[in-house]
Amino acid sequence: MPQYFPPNVNAFVRWSILGGGAFLVALLVALPIYARTMNNAVGVPVAQPIDFAHNLHAAQLGIDCRYCHTTVEVAGFANVPASETCMTCHSQVRVGAPQLAALWVSWERDTPIRWNRVHDMPEYVYFDHSAHLSNGVGCSTCHGRVDQMEGIWKNEPMTMGWCMECHRAPERFLRPRSEVFNMAYRPPRDQLILGQELVFAYHVDTEKLIQCSTCHR
Repeated sequence: MPQYFPPNVNAFVRWSILGGGAFLVALLVALPIYARTMNNAVGVPVAQPIDFAHNLHAAQLGIDCRYCHTTVEVAGFANVPASETCMTCHSQVRVGAPQLAALWVSWERDTPIRWNRVHDMPEYVYFDHSAHLSNGVGCSTCHGRVDQMEGIWKNEPMTMGWCMECHRAPERFLRPRSEVFNMAYRPPRDQLILGQELVFAYHVDTEKLIQCSTCHR
């Protein structure tokens, strides 16, 4: 029988199969990483009409998150502060600073500042800030060390898979309610024991957490 292909074809086919398998594995690893980071704008600073320095206000000046985001403990959303809130300080501090021109225009014209959203959940997702805070989910768990951010950006992907990591095992993430607003909080070595105690103490319904209707209503 005539030989149509040279002997090295077998090696070529073998390496093609191995290379194709390696490429497929790399693709399966890279795509979720891309979806959760670059494609989801994780770590990308969001430009704002006023360059608000969270690290200055939250860390250096010690202003509590709730001073600006007043609804975070009682409502499903965390509001952005009205110009009136900003002016309680800036009517006396840095008056006339060019960086605050947009604030003064807003104040004088009685029009809200158009802040650009950083965390924008899809309409088909039901999310309640107050429910998370009252059950021991800290701000930094989702938003990162905002007190160290000069600007603001999304620190976590906020994808369904990322949320389900907590919903399937809340004991890994819960902290005492007294530590919810502590940006520097670090889980203790016995986090799983503490977390299980908090799940019981806060009456967290672990069966309901993994039900579709909890977030999709």
